[in-house]
Amino acid sequence: MNKGIVILILIFGSLNISAQTELDSIDYKYLEDQIYLTLTYNILQNKPLEVSQNGFSGGMGLGFIKDFPINKERSIGFGLGAGYSYGVFVQNMKIAEVNGITEVSLAEDYSINKFTLHAIEVPLELRWRNSSATKYKFWRVYGGLKLEYVFSFDSKFTDDVSTVKTKNITEVNKFQTGIYVSAGYSTWNLYFYYGLNPIFNDLSLDGEDISMKEINIGLKFYIL
Repeated sequence: MNKGIVILILIFGSLNISAQTELDSIDYKYLEDQIYLTLTYNILQNKPLEVSQNGFSGGMGLGFIKDFPINKERSIGFGLGAGYSYGVFVQNMKIAEVNGITEVSLAEDYSINKFTLHAIEVPLELRWRNSSATKYKFWRVYGGLKLEYVFSFDSKFTDDVSTVKTKNITEVNKFQTGIYVSAGYSTWNLYFYYGLNPIFNDLSLDGEDISMKEINIGLKFYIL
């Protein structure tokens, strides 16, 4: 009988030690530092009347974001990140450089007509989530401001006669800003971005200023 009691005491004691060790190993000051990936469909807004998108315009962003919780539950915080993005815009606006001057015209009878932006991006977001130190799948709503520096621009026009390539015209607005929100559960999140300033400066089509801005709609993945 005494041996049985001793054995029970040893068993419960070892279970208690194991449970305490597991509790001690939980990091209650956890951070949601994450790698992010965005995949988007790109829409041009404020287009000149004759300009239209006539193919799939896609984009991608990849980077890392640092988490800064601001409450005890760590459900609210800020995120600051850095990454790379590119966007392709398929449309009927032919961009060419002639004798150092950028000329824009409506493209006709072409097989390829697009321009591409490559940028360094810095997202700054306000974050809400219902995560915990032991829950790795949770609901989230992250939104904020994204700053971009466009370091490369190129356009390509191809028809039956020739191919015209143009790079890094001076009219590209190198500093872009926009607001965005991503919301979802676990890794999968819906994503929406609204550009606040034009893609081009001092560029016109038939005397009309080209003040196009971009909208991105797609998915954003947060990976721990």
